Amino acid sequence: MTNDMRRDFANREELAKYLIEQFPDSAERDDHISPIIGGRQAAVAALQKVDPVKYAKSRNFLTGAVTRLSPYIRYGVLGLREARDFAFSKIRNQDEAAKFVNELGWRDYWQRLYMKLGDGIWKDQEEYKTGYSASEYATELPQDIREGTTGLVCIDSFSRNLKEIGYLHNHMRMWLAAYIVHWRRVRWQEGTKWFLEHLLDGDPASNNMSWQWVASTFSHKPYFFNRENLERYTEGVYCKKCPLYGKCDFEGSYEKLEAKLFPKGEFVQKDNSQSWQKGKRKR
Repeated sequence: MTNDMRRDFANREELAKYLIEQFPDSAERDDHISPIIGGRQAAVAALQKVDPVKYAKSRNFLTGAVTRLSPYIRYGVLGLREARDFAFSKIRNQDEAAKFVNELGWRDYWQRLYMKLGDGIWKDQEEYKTGYSASEYATELPQDIREGTTGLVCIDSFSRNLKEIGYLHNHMRMWLAAYIVHWRRVRWQEGTKWFLEHLLDGDPASNNMSWQWVASTFSHKPYFFNRENLERYTEGVYCKKCPLYGKCDFEGSYEKLEAKLFPKGEFVQKDNSQSWQKGKRKR
């Protein structure tokens, strides 16, 4: 009996069936098949669509020109240098690709940090800046978050996308992480493990340290958001159909939410559209 897995299939359905047979335990836990196509051909096709200028201007919006290259980069189907060089080939001035190349640089930084910290990426690099100690956070992810039944249309939609597609827009990751850590007061490690179960681009280095950035164990203050911020970058797509509109957990100014979430904290959060992958720099 050979240990080599079959590689040739007539279609994706046949491939999916084969994988379910080969990994029954995983399939029992979650049998969703992502619509995202893998492989070098798909990676090159995705790279060819990258527009560095549009990316820089619109990447924070759910309808923006995001690249969706991360799953291919995660598994080495695309290299960081290849992505960078392609971006440079599409522009006249290198500054036009600065934002795109900057994000590639963050990915490289997280990998280098992982090499230094090893399993330490699972440990709080610093104390929480929320006014709470680590022992005051729950060590289990609530089922209503896992199952997408919180009643918050945005959060439940993000949860379903995570499980069914295996990909989330950068802002979705930030909002979902902030909700878990700050509104539900769950340790970031629990959310991190959940993301790694489902994300096709799930990389321990980028994922763990980005969760720590949101939690404030690897930044100078926690990241959180309000409805205005969410509504702006989603063009209201979730808020318009949410029965909790006007009375949801995210209503109010940043100052109001700060007082509610972090009564012992000492900072003021301002509206921001920063990236999920941002180390310890000021926002």
